[in-house]
Amino acid sequence: MPSGPIGGPAAWRGADLVASSAWLRVFSAAELEELDRAMRAVRTRGLDLVHVRRDDFPLPTLGRVLDAIRHELLRGRGFVLLRGLDVARYSMAEIATIYWGLGAHLGRAVSQNGQGHALGHVRDLGYDLKDPRVRTYQTTERQYYHTDSVDLVGLLCLRQARRGGLSSIVSSVTVHDELRARHPDLLPALFEPFYTDRRGEVPPGMAPWFELPVYHWHAGQLSAIYSRRYLDSAQRFPEVPRLTDRQRAALDTFDALLEDPALHLMMAFEPGDIQLLHNHQILHDRTTYEDWLEPERKRHLLRLWLCPPDGRPLPACYAQRYGSVEIGNRGGIVLAGAPLLAPLDPV
Repeated sequence: MPSGPIGGPAAWRGADLVASSAWLRVFSAAELEELDRAMRAVRTRGLDLVHVRRDDFPLPTLGRVLDAIRHELLRGRGFVLLRGLDVARYSMAEIATIYWGLGAHLGRAVSQNGQGHALGHVRDLGYDLKDPRVRTYQTTERQYYHTDSVDLVGLLCLRQARRGGLSSIVSSVTVHDELRARHPDLLPALFEPFYTDRRGEVPPGMAPWFELPVYHWHAGQLSAIYSRRYLDSAQRFPEVPRLTDRQRAALDTFDALLEDPALHLMMAFEPGDIQLLHNHQILHDRTTYEDWLEPERKRHLLRLWLCPPDGRPLPACYAQRYGSVEIGNRGGIVLAGAPLLAPLDPV
């Protein structure tokens, strides 16, 4: 552990970035043409998306840009917003191909649920979060700050909600440094194991929960993994130890810092926006929203979970959630008998 604050480019504060465009990049006309051309080549060949790799989706100019963006995600600020893709111009199959191909330049897509979906649909399906098998992205409810179980996550906005549904992100490095300065007595508790509910998506041979600390210092880097809702949900299992007063105090203080408007950065997605995040150093949230009544107008995002070839080393204990800690071959939710799929409809 460092003797002082971690600092560096990953330790940003939302209040300092709200008026900045450093994290926003707009596609040029030439880059959009490259995406279109690569998409049409894939479609002409009739390739199934799950088999499309970087070499199948050549981006002579934009590819180099995406390499630099991947470096910024993994070793810099940890997030970027790409803007300018005209989603109204394309069919669902075409926009999914563009998104998948762009993602292939950042990493390998992995399954996001027990059904093997590598192309995810973030949309309200009318489910009830009281059901322990339901995940928050399938509802209109607030998600609260959390990380996903992969190195990189991408969200492409197809349609906005009628009201609400804002994205908010916060640096776990910044929160660590704030905890160290303000609550040094509570910080060590977050380096101790907590139990997190798998919400019914249990890999072969695993328990219905995993046991990891919120923070882990490994190979000179701080990584975070967190979902308070699923930490609390794990308490439904009689085998899981009850949270202690000290643990609850540490989690409550952690949550309070995540909610600090000086620390987090809130953004409204426009159709075509692509948000990319590094899960090990960024927590993300989505506010509750009111959707349109017409099915064709409902809020809809496409999601990718990506495993890059040059990700950071992770401690061995992360294999409980990531299946493996091998760089380039880890993450996702993999259940027996669930082949990798890229569905074009929310299911």
